[in-house]
Amino acid sequence: MKAKKGIVDPEYIHPFDEFNMEIPVDTFPVQGMAARAAKGIVDSEAWTDANPVLNLSSFVTTFAEPELREVAAANFLKNYIDHDMYPQLFAMEGRMVRWLHDLWNGPKNGEPYGTATVGSSEACMLGGLAHKWNWREKRKEAGKDASHPNMVTGGNVQIVWKKFMKYFDVEPRIVPLKPGNYRLAAERLEKYVDENTICVVAIAGQTFTGEDDDFQEIHDWLDAYEKKTGISVPMHIDGASGGFVNPFLYPDYKWDFRLPRVLSINASGHKYGLVPPGLGWVVFRERKIFNEDLVFYVNYLGGEMPTATLNFSRNAFQIAAQYYQFLRLGREGYTRVMRETVDHAIYLRKMLVDSGYFKIMNETQRIPVVALTLDKKIKNFNEFDVSNKVRERGWVLSAYTMPPDAQKIRSLRIVLRPHLNTNTIELLARDIIKACDYLKVHGGTATPPALHDMHKTATSKC
Repeated sequence: MKAKKGIVDPEYIHPFDEFNMEIPVDTFPVQGMAARAAKGIVDSEAWTDANPVLNLSSFVTTFAEPELREVAAANFLKNYIDHDMYPQLFAMEGRMVRWLHDLWNGPKNGEPYGTATVGSSEACMLGGLAHKWNWREKRKEAGKDASHPNMVTGGNVQIVWKKFMKYFDVEPRIVPLKPGNYRLAAERLEKYVDENTICVVAIAGQTFTGEDDDFQEIHDWLDAYEKKTGISVPMHIDGASGGFVNPFLYPDYKWDFRLPRVLSINASGHKYGLVPPGLGWVVFRERKIFNEDLVFYVNYLGGEMPTATLNFSRNAFQIAAQYYQFLRLGREGYTRVMRETVDHAIYLRKMLVDSGYFKIMNETQRIPVVALTLDKKIKNFNEFDVSNKVRERGWVLSAYTMPPDAQKIRSLRIVLRPHLNTNTIELLARDIIKACDYLKVHGGTATPPALHDMHKTATSKC
């Protein structure tokens, strides 16, 4: 309310003062404010957050070209699920599913099927549900008990798989890791796989070290298991980070649908698919893999349409952004970008290992991730101290303990991004080494954070 005739209205708030209004903590704001003031407060509260381009802890994309930002802005008010109102976005999604089916070497005579999702988490859930439904139907057709499904995977899986097994009542069969070997291999699978196994999940570009599980060895073991027992167990590939690297850099590497037991693959578009968070994809070898019982049909958005996602209404801009990136880069562009980024990872790891402070954990450098552990001669500081120290320079690097049975091993992980040039890589390496030089003299006191509930990271009951 404005002042009138020289009289100051006691309820009038000058626009400048709105920036200094006390913001309630526990109660809903009573008064509104000018749009510029609200923006100023939101911006100021986020000033001390990490700079996204220096966040090398997370895998998600933190850089976008101006044109991609414009595409996102033009589509961010569209509802992804409303195919009747936004049919072209739906057509883009369908086209990209077919492109990914081709990229991941799906059979030419199969009908591609899949969907965009909210990150890899939803994609993993849909893949897991498809395998649970298919396993249950086969058990019932054979007149066998279908009440005790289990899933086999390694201790290097993302937390989403433990969530899936908890939420959808699937027994976890999680193969523990070993110090020095942080991948799922065929070794010891016999202790975990049985007639109730809905699928074996293997990872392309795992979170902890960036390595791939041994797909071919697992596949061959399952072939031999079927020959011995008559039980056929499919594979799901969690390609969260490797799904957009392997096809471009290692075209002859069989990690995908070329392995006949691989019936479904998920990957994160918001990681090395190079779109802003949060977009995931799940693609099936062919249409029949995704059970029709999991598809629902609605007509209350203007026309009948199928929906096969766990989420419903959500933002559509990631679909348009992914379409932009696929068109912008193509196979040639993604190959060039991924090659340069992996080369930067190799360059960084050499500088850090040559410093004498670190040992490399991922001997196979497939994706642009550098996983390090401090040399055993370092006694007066640890990986958490290094992470804390380089944070003073703005860098955000992950330090963590490995999953069971390798939990005594600590790691410092650096996720390289395409927006980092050679000069930046050298600056990062110098800052890490300077942090170690300082800690070598002054020591460190950081300790690993205590998990709130240790049993939720435990290995299987086997």
